[in-house]
Amino acid sequence: MPTYVYETIPSDPSKPKRRFEVRQSMKDAPLTHDPETGEPVKRIISGGYGFITGADASSSGAASAPSGGGCCGGACGCSHH
Repeated sequence: MPTYVYETIPSDPSKPKRRFEVRQSMKDAPLTHDPETGEPVKRIISGGYGFITGADASSSGAASAPSGGGCCGGACGCSHH
């Protein structure tokens, strides 16, 4: 099950926002309120840990990891490129 990040939307602008994570099925509807405080929330879109494979990899310009490599495509300075 994926973990989603949510951020509160305080009604008082001087009040700090709070971020928290929730494990949910991809089929579950996004939360609308913080389970602890009841404040409204929005789901935060992050980079995540997604993988691109197959036809999507060649069309997106993403570098594929070599067999047994785990290379990032050169962006991290690893010795696999």
